[in-house]
Amino acid sequence: MKKTFFFFLILLGFFSCRKRYEAPVPDRSWDQFDSPSAIPLQNNSGKKMEGIYNFTTGSDRFGTDAALKWSYTANGNDTVYHLSFFCQKDITYIICEGKRVDSTILLNGYWRRMIGTETGRARFTISPASGALNLLRTDSLLAGDSIRMNGVYGNGDAIPDIPVTLQYARPLYNKTPFEIVSHHGGQNADLLPASENSVEAIKLAAGFGSTGIEIDVRMTADGVPVLFHDPTLNERLIQKNGLVGPIENYSFAQLSSLVRLIKGERIPSLDEALAAVLYSTPMRYVWLDMKVPGPMLKVRELQAKYLQLAAAMGRDLTITIGIPDQAVLDKFKTLPDYTRVPSVNEMTTADVESVNSSIWGPRFTLGLQDNEVATMHAQGRRVFVWTIDIEENIKEFLVNGNFDGIISSYPSAVAYYYYAQQ
Repeated sequence: MKKTFFFFLILLGFFSCRKRYEAPVPDRSWDQFDSPSAIPLQNNSGKKMEGIYNFTTGSDRFGTDAALKWSYTANGNDTVYHLSFFCQKDITYIICEGKRVDSTILLNGYWRRMIGTETGRARFTISPASGALNLLRTDSLLAGDSIRMNGVYGNGDAIPDIPVTLQYARPLYNKTPFEIVSHHGGQNADLLPASENSVEAIKLAAGFGSTGIEIDVRMTADGVPVLFHDPTLNERLIQKNGLVGPIENYSFAQLSSLVRLIKGERIPSLDEALAAVLYSTPMRYVWLDMKVPGPMLKVRELQAKYLQLAAAMGRDLTITIGIPDQAVLDKFKTLPDYTRVPSVNEMTTADVESVNSSIWGPRFTLGLQDNEVATMHAQGRRVFVWTIDIEENIKEFLVNGNFDGIISSYPSAVAYYYYAQQ
């Protein structure tokens, strides 16, 4: 009895002392930025800020340089533009919204060090003499090396007061079409303000450098395709509610009313997720990772629906049904005219050819596979490799490989190493 009680005390101490890791987005209030005189920056001005910038101060925190990319998130009629900084050091990023006050540009946001939980506020100013006049002109396409950003950053919610300065160095590398694909619909979503495989994570993905997303598809008891990675409801992915067992045991209505993802969102239907991609993001690519070898007709119908909608909007969007194993391959072959259905195939190159997959998706542990990649390219197919999360491996596959895309839980790192190439 004493041993049992002693063991209970040890367990109690372990769980009560266990550290909870979080990296909440800091408060970003800034009186000057939030004033009525501050006007949201136009898309044309934001695009001209893109490029590789050197840190002339602040390199101890952010590294030698950063790739700056302009993007947006739309919510109904409200479109929020943002400038993302993908930094050389420790997979650190900065995400800022932009406004102008007269002829001065203000950038306001936060930074996050992905290797760890460090985060804080960040503010930048571009004065008329440092390139703002050229950026704000509507008759100029490029701003060039005149851009200089003077700013400050801080830790947590503290008022930022540590100097940081960036100087434009050169344009972004963009010589070959390349897809930066977020794993599970987001970037290291455990410490993000949105859960993996949620609509909210999808809307954040472009800010992290993603041009595409990989999302996990399962079927409910009443045949609705939904986004969820694990085979069963569990406390890694959902808030504790007493429900257990496979997703396939529950109807979509039950999941919607009774289950909340770890950050409070509903489990989305595939229809809702693809609508978010099309109407709220600039994404070019979606990988539908089929987690169960069930009927695929509804998934195929949604794929066709959103490809048609994208084409009608003039959007460049590719949606592929993922084929990870033989069971899913067999089900895929039951689809009408399956060789014309866009797919990404993780199996052998022979399996790719057997169903005419437009993309081959090998895992990165198989290496660079130059001969196989060359064979796929000769057949007019693309090759995306998964899932690369270590910086050294990301750089290796970008510099020495011939791939057309990388899936990563850290798209910010992929974005830096891709755009910083010369």
